[in-house]
Amino acid sequence: MVRIGIVNVTGYMGAEAARLLHAHPEVELTSVTGRSAAGKPLGEVFPHLAPLGLTVAEELGEVDAIVSALPHAASAKALLPYIERGLPVVDLSADFRLRRVEEYEPWYGKHPAPELLAQAVYGLPELHRDEIAAAKLVASPGCHATAAILALAPAVKAGLIEPDIVVDSKTGVSGAGRTLGLSYHFSEANEGVSAYGLGGHRQLPEMTQELGALCEAPAPRITFVPHLVPMTRGILVTCYATLRGESTGATDRIRDLYRDFYRESPFVRVVDEPPATKQTLGSNRCFLYPTVDERTGRLIVVSCLDNLTKGGAGQGVQCLNLMLGLPESTGLDGTALYP
Repeated sequence: MVRIGIVNVTGYMGAEAARLLHAHPEVELTSVTGRSAAGKPLGEVFPHLAPLGLTVAEELGEVDAIVSALPHAASAKALLPYIERGLPVVDLSADFRLRRVEEYEPWYGKHPAPELLAQAVYGLPELHRDEIAAAKLVASPGCHATAAILALAPAVKAGLIEPDIVVDSKTGVSGAGRTLGLSYHFSEANEGVSAYGLGGHRQLPEMTQELGALCEAPAPRITFVPHLVPMTRGILVTCYATLRGESTGATDRIRDLYRDFYRESPFVRVVDEPPATKQTLGSNRCFLYPTVDERTGRLIVVSCLDNLTKGGAGQGVQCLNLMLGLPESTGLDGTALYP
């Protein structure tokens, strides 16, 4: 049995990773850290995790692989000793998602270990399955980026769309983590929808990096606008791009293309009706609905996932499975919580 440790279990992402790993048939979650709760039983911090029988520590014990749920910037520094020991590491933060330090630092500040960026693998199995399986350091993508990249990758790779792309994303409040901010108070967020990040969002360069690698120049020009909606978890992304060529009757052809592209991807499903966030709640699945507006010649792709599972900890476990030589769906086959 492979021993797994979670660094910073006390956030939403860390708690979700603990929930998923506890039910995993091939690994054992043996150690969790969280300095703000060090010394406390995990069940005292998160009552739903009491059956794990773990105590939150300041440092990990002996483990064979690591999942880090630390915030951006803090994660890379804390993981250096484990990376140097050659342990398999899955980082749920943004610290290793971008390949070039000059792309990372305008968004996140100075990187503590820029030399490691080149060896890290972007943890989107649908695009990088073989690289993840051979890697020791994997960066799990951001939640918005996961939804948008999965929505657009088949069309971009096939050269079906012009490079000018609009990504409109709606997300629940858990995406902001457990740190309290005014806009996340119940009375502020409830019964309202608000846009944010219009001056630039940190997950935008992930989208440009990954989609740009799928096509010839010019790189995609992406306008990304996220919105906060009054729900706990879930992401609904709608992507818009102008089609190249004839749009009449293109929907069926494009859906066939998408189904073929994701044929070997157990957690991506191309659906025949626009999906809703409740259909992916608590699951590691992403639902895609591509369609064509024949009046405008525009491709529209709706992408739906849970920001804490396929958009976060679940995808991290999916990557960990590949790194350990396990089927990527191991421990992740649970269906959504509905309604």
